[in-house]
Amino acid sequence: MKEKKENAGIVDDLSREVIEEARTGGLTVSCAESCTGGLLAGAITDNAGSSDVFAGGVVSYSNRSKSRVLKVPEALIRKHGAVSEECALAMAHGAMDLFESDIACSITGVAGPGGATPGKPVGLVWFAVVTGSGEKTFVEYFKGDRKAIREMAVRRALTEMAGVLKRERGAGHAG
Repeated sequence: MKEKKENAGIVDDLSREVIEEARTGGLTVSCAESCTGGLLAGAITDNAGSSDVFAGGVVSYSNRSKSRVLKVPEALIRKHGAVSEECALAMAHGAMDLFESDIACSITGVAGPGGATPGKPVGLVWFAVVTGSGEKTFVEYFKGDRKAIREMAVRRALTEMAGVLKRERGAGHAG
């Protein structure tokens, strides 16, 4: 129980940091989630003042919703799969365009216990963070059950978003 509260505290701290960095920089954020099912958006919006900076989020669990809502090309999903660097990047761009935000983060992965394929094990999660000045993708391999994998993915996404927001603000990309 103590570990769960500790992790929740870290996520709360990180989400508040994301909100504060975005507010200070005059930036808006959005997200596109698959395996985390809205946990990232929930972590951000659990905080008072999030409406000042959070433009919106999409849970695009199915490939169809990735294509229809986020405009991820079906051919890209067929070629690389929904759990891929390419799909994560397209999802983030789709969220940024949909919500007209300054920064967007996406998460797509295999939370388990099923869904693994050769080369894409349970715990594989791809992320992308895009801004008007650049984009970054990264992958993580988390160990644990479905709940733990999803929570670690949110924590990792918030950490990266906070860092990107600091850099954007520092580089004068606000507004």
